[in-house]
Amino acid sequence: MEFSGNGSNKPVAQTETPVALPALIDFQNISVKRGGKLALDELSLRISQNEHVAILGPNGCGKSTLIKTITRELYPLYSPDSRITIMGELLWNVRELRLLLGIVSNDLMAGCRTDSTGRDIVLSGFFSSLAIFSNHHVEQDQLTRADAALAKVGALHLADRPVEQMSSGESQRTLIARALVHNPLALIFDEPSNSLDLRMQRELRETMRKLAQSGVGIVLVTHQTADIIPEIERLVLMRDGRIVGDGPKKEMLSEDKMSDLFGFPAQISYRDGYCYVW
Repeated sequence: MEFSGNGSNKPVAQTETPVALPALIDFQNISVKRGGKLALDELSLRISQNEHVAILGPNGCGKSTLIKTITRELYPLYSPDSRITIMGELLWNVRELRLLLGIVSNDLMAGCRTDSTGRDIVLSGFFSSLAIFSNHHVEQDQLTRADAALAKVGALHLADRPVEQMSSGESQRTLIARALVHNPLALIFDEPSNSLDLRMQRELRETMRKLAQSGVGIVLVTHQTADIIPEIERLVLMRDGRIVGDGPKKEMLSEDKMSDLFGFPAQISYRDGYCYVW
């Protein structure tokens, strides 16, 4: 313990320098091809842990490619100037990585067996699969956590319901519970409101708000400004595989920027913290 140099023997409080957490994702100058075309073009993006950020852009701008690059389903072209780190690490076991990032995507539900129950879907998150197979050994603790995740999103009543009997909104809730079941560092929502009716869209946004308020990181990828919940403070704009804007939400959601991004004379209105463009 240190003492003051002014003749006093009173101890001086020690202050520890906070340790900077590694970025959730840090992409530098990455390019990715899909179907022979350049889907990401020398893109650079850094997202911190526990950050709430939305990535906005028209269909075909590269948003889905970006997600698949984060989850290691796609890999960038080699370049000496490019770099990808996730949680500060260059190399990851894909299964371990998917336990840190909870993915909510309609593509996942499309690959699920129709006879799988809501509980099965959530349990599959422990195994980075889309179903529970004979080689999977489910522990009692995992069953407890699966039901707790369903309850957290108001979907415990779906635990024994087969996927084929669920509405789009109900299946969406089971996917969110699946993403939450292993307590990920961040949730990545990929166009979450697609196929949902107006009521289900509203319920989805309320669920995202509660999750953001609980402290979990949120990365929302969308082409709908109405999906951007009030808790999201940073907005990244994408077009043609590049980032064309990145900053505070209020600065990015201007009529000029939205007009340039989507290619029409956009008008904007706000209500209850949400932005609507038409």
